[in-house]
Amino acid sequence: MSVSEQLKILCVKLDISVAELARLFGRSPQAFSQKMKRESFTVNELKEIAEVAGCKYVGSFELPNGEKVEY
Repeated sequence: MSVSEQLKILCVKLDISVAELARLFGRSPQAFSQKMKRESFTVNELKEIAEVAGCKYVGSFELPNGEKVEY
């Protein structure tokens, strides 16, 4: 699942529009939309988005043995 799809699902679950999420994040809806189209969010940006949305972003790699490499 792409980051853009995840952000859209987040908005549905929070009952807000993508434009509203963009404004909470301090970006214009147009600039946010362009980042979604390009899939160009950094890990730090995703963490910031999660913070303003009142949730937590957890990114990790999971090895075959179940061990996770998180940042």
